[in-house]
Amino acid sequence: MKKLHILLISLFSASVLNAQNIDRSKFITDSLDNYINRALTNWRVPGAAVCIVKDGKIVLMKGYGVKELGLTNKVDVNTLFMIGSNTKAFTATALAMLQAEGKLSLDERVTKYIPEFKLDNRLAGEQAIVKDLLCHRLGFRTFQGDFTFYNSNLNRHEVIEKLGKMKATYPFRTTWGYTNSAFLTAGEIIPRVTGKQWEQYLKESIFSPLGMNNTLALTADMPKALNRTAAHTLVDGRLTAIPYCNIDGLAPAGSISSSVSDMAKWVMALLDNGKVGNKQVIPVAAITATRQPQDVVGNVNHLNGDSGFQLYGLGWFLQDYCGRRIVMHDGGVNGYVSSVTLVPKEKLGIVILTNTDQNALYEALRWDIMDAYFKNKNYHYNDTYLQFDKTNTARELARDKKMRDSTLLNLKPALSLGKYTGKYMNDLYGNMEVTKGDGNNELEMRFEHHPRMFAKLQPLGGNRFYVTFSDPTLGKAVFPFTIANGKVTSIRVKVADFVEYNPYDFKKMD
Repeated sequence: MKKLHILLISLFSASVLNAQNIDRSKFITDSLDNYINRALTNWRVPGAAVCIVKDGKIVLMKGYGVKELGLTNKVDVNTLFMIGSNTKAFTATALAMLQAEGKLSLDERVTKYIPEFKLDNRLAGEQAIVKDLLCHRLGFRTFQGDFTFYNSNLNRHEVIEKLGKMKATYPFRTTWGYTNSAFLTAGEIIPRVTGKQWEQYLKESIFSPLGMNNTLALTADMPKALNRTAAHTLVDGRLTAIPYCNIDGLAPAGSISSSVSDMAKWVMALLDNGKVGNKQVIPVAAITATRQPQDVVGNVNHLNGDSGFQLYGLGWFLQDYCGRRIVMHDGGVNGYVSSVTLVPKEKLGIVILTNTDQNALYEALRWDIMDAYFKNKNYHYNDTYLQFDKTNTARELARDKKMRDSTLLNLKPALSLGKYTGKYMNDLYGNMEVTKGDGNNELEMRFEHHPRMFAKLQPLGGNRFYVTFSDPTLGKAVFPFTIANGKVTSIRVKVADFVEYNPYDFKKMD
């Protein structure tokens, strides 16, 4: 899912670097191993797996680094990584396959298949078609609602029900906004028309026919696998192994775990019009449907001076690069980021899997590999992204230190701590409770749909509190309470942008 699709390329102009005219023809065969190993160290990535497919053949397929920080078990080509939102292309392809078989229509209204489907905008809910779910044009802001849905205890039916309560940020079909809960809804059409759960249908119709025998559809199965990586993130500047997320309530949006060898089979089939040998596993019409542009995401600027629009098909981002059409997607969940790239004209496919969510190697390596194949100058995407990351990380650490130093002053809140405690409610999320914490001058916050997670609140003076979550991927923030007539009336909760951009206002119930 990363969850977000980080377009780091949009952060840089073509004038960032003075590229040199050098021979790039031997980069893949002579230099790529050194590039990746050096990048793993610089980005502090414990392990990665990379595959390059060209003209129907595997040019490179290799594991790098270790499965878990501090251990010696090396990543191999069958080691599992969570692939996050690269799941979306599987979901969209599955639905397009059902359309090719005449079992559904992507242009049919969602309510035909899920009668209980609703949106806060009643007319939009009645008019929404399956394609609207698969190309993020319902009118929501990117990641809207994901704090409620992501890594929570909500099941798929409850997610669809709560989706109907979300107030759209934009008018229906006017603005692209990446909506994971919409993809979950699309995936739930599969059992309505086939009688098989999403995970079963994918296994029988895509994984098994392609020979993707190690791939897991659900995050709940990842801890049971023998050959798997551990998830990692940075906590106060230190690389740390973290628990696997459980996003099976959003499964069709991002729950798949796979290996680079299995992903190579997926990519090779997609580059060969859905064939495995002489067998047509994925109908050509299904592949074509997923690559048809449906919506405009925004502008994109590359280091080489290329600029243009980025579009979205069904489960794929689409753009031009150096005169080639690029079909691609990124994926991220707690502890993992990955990328899958197709250049159909060149019959080129690139898969990059990493087991930390704090790196842009998965993004930079894609462009550096393409530059080598396209015989471009060396635009040093990895070096540029790394420098940007270092600058941004230093800024974030300095901000965090300033906040932590403020809490050490033992500042008193405007009201006694007991005044802030009690039960709170948000119309979309549900219930949350604030209690006194373990320390003498702190509070604790617990959320109904994230029972294993809590947040610690330390006073910054007035009605502002510095908040750290037990789940480090939710970030750190300053939460303000609202006071009226000497009483607490609400609090504004904001998690990391990795999860959701929108804040949540919780009203005090007592």
